[in-house]
Amino acid sequence: MSEHASKKTEEGWWESIRIIIHALLLALVVRTFLFQPFNIPSGSMIPTLLIGDYLFVSKYTYGYSKYSIPFSPPLFDGRIWGSQPKRGDVVVFKLPRDNETDYIKRLVGLPGDKIQMINDVLYVNGKPVEMKQIEDFQTEDDYGNVRRVPRYMETLPGGVKHMILDIDKNSFTDNTPEFIVPEGHYFMMGDNRDNSSDSRVPGGGVGFVPFENLVGKAQVIFFSMKKDARVWQFWRWPDSLRWNRMFKFIN
Repeated sequence: MSEHASKKTEEGWWESIRIIIHALLLALVVRTFLFQPFNIPSGSMIPTLLIGDYLFVSKYTYGYSKYSIPFSPPLFDGRIWGSQPKRGDVVVFKLPRDNETDYIKRLVGLPGDKIQMINDVLYVNGKPVEMKQIEDFQTEDDYGNVRRVPRYMETLPGGVKHMILDIDKNSFTDNTPEFIVPEGHYFMMGDNRDNSSDSRVPGGGVGFVPFENLVGKAQVIFFSMKKDARVWQFWRWPDSLRWNRMFKFIN
């Protein structure tokens, strides 16, 4: 090989390395400041989110904190460039009692709100939210048994509508004391009301969530597959992908 050809080969390698580095840096910037992918490992947000859903969470919606920026040193408290979340948002946050763990729930209580469950109905500031029963939701247990459970359309104060499940009429979270949301905190609940450890469970659950613990707002499902399949098992994709959930916006 001539010296000229060897030099061109070397330049080609360096150019490839530079492209890879630039791509990695771009991906890091996007993941840190714009959108971060998450997957759903549990059923606490059924029927809105299913086990096996993969979604993008916008990092910029609520601004940035030491919990929303990966590998961020604890240089500051609170948030920068932050805007307040809205009631009804589906939010990813760091668990207050374990800041290494990500949770995803729906925000139902704002600072100063009074939140209570009475006979399976959510009360916000002393008033029951509107619930309308719609068609049952069909779910499948770990043994393949199909079960139909009651599904409701719930309308939160402000007009946000979303679906919830009511699996158990005698769940201990169906009747709670009245919670008063502290300043700078939020009250989170799962849409699968009887199968969710959330702000209704202060000890060992979630409790009130500080503003700085918010990671971002769930925006869109970009990939979804049945819970017994794995992403790397591409040969199972034809039977496992949920095509009707691809690129579905989250309400």
